[in-house]
Amino acid sequence: MIPYLCPINSVKNLESILKRLGADIRSLPYFEAKRNVLSFYITSVDFRAANALKQEMLSRGGDAIVHKDAIQGTIKTCDVLLLGTPGQYDSLIKKLEAMPYWGLETIRSGLATAFANVYVSAWLIPLTEGRILRLGPRPLVMGIINLTPDSFFSPSRISNIDECLKRAFQMQKEGMDMLDLGAESTRPGSEPVPEETEKGRILPVLRALRKNGFDLPISVDTNKASVAKAAIENGADIINDISAARLDPSMFDVISELDVPYICMHMKGTPKTMQENPHYDDVIGEIVSFFEERLEEASSRGINTSKIILDPGLGFGKTTNHNLAILKNLQAFKVLGRPLLIGHSNKSIIGKVLGGLETDDRIEGTLAITALCATEGVSIVRVHDVQKNTRVIKMIQAIKEVSR
Repeated sequence: MIPYLCPINSVKNLESILKRLGADIRSLPYFEAKRNVLSFYITSVDFRAANALKQEMLSRGGDAIVHKDAIQGTIKTCDVLLLGTPGQYDSLIKKLEAMPYWGLETIRSGLATAFANVYVSAWLIPLTEGRILRLGPRPLVMGIINLTPDSFFSPSRISNIDECLKRAFQMQKEGMDMLDLGAESTRPGSEPVPEETEKGRILPVLRALRKNGFDLPISVDTNKASVAKAAIENGADIINDISAARLDPSMFDVISELDVPYICMHMKGTPKTMQENPHYDDVIGEIVSFFEERLEEASSRGINTSKIILDPGLGFGKTTNHNLAILKNLQAFKVLGRPLLIGHSNKSIIGKVLGGLETDDRIEGTLAITALCATEGVSIVRVHDVQKNTRVIKMIQAIKEVSR
């Protein structure tokens, strides 16, 4: 598995990391003085490799946090948190080339990939007809229109083509960068709809949008390969798949054939079952590992992975704490080298954190997460209220870009 970034944000955060690693808690003051560096989390490391990594990092002025029993060899494996500067990691990666034992060669490969990807902050993704989707440095705003009678946020529902056209062009005026159309609700507990029903809802709208001069990129939210193919053939640019091609394995074949951008989302279970006591031992590590596997599978099926966008799937098989952990650790996903999409708008995490607010009363929480995304390098935010979210991003960017 590729190591993931694990910034130490506070002393409390460091204490929880030490406990999770099984390190001696008495070392907290020592590591607290070293926490403002680049830190990579590696899981299930052979104890001999863990000790070697610690010694190699110490010899370079860095460090590594390992299980307190690793030095005695009374445990077989443990997790490791590396602490170092870019120069120290560069030196370590070179040294590990001469250490092909105890799994260090695999660690070296993953660390080299992660280290290189951390500094990727902009992407150019080709669309049809010579257009380019430019991602970074500011988040693009993806507006949501649901062509369904039962999506969780009722104001996003559209019942006819004329209303859809009016809403799409209004959101464009408000600063929307791209549009996401969905014709099947994927709220918790929802049932799938037949392919023909989904096509019947979405294809006429796509044709009408393009016929009436709507020229922004359009993504279609579907997990069905046949719907994806028909949508692209009728004017869509991007496929947004909540299942990462696990509900319909032929999805990867369609994406490979059409060579279009693909949003790959993490979800535990299905929309019907995903919120039935979801459990993770390490929510960030497991999602990073999931994306790593999906990218490898996509590549093996002929997909150009430079056109893949990742979405950790807030609310899709996650508790409130899982969702908060994802938002706290957005930097972790940088090791994958792909742009990140966050879909947080009006979701239940906001209602729960803010005291049980209903879906139509969650705008402040939505804007707070959008502001976080704008500071953390997220490439796309998927939202219902385009104008308010666009203003937040514009304000954040003005602060970030002002000269002294």
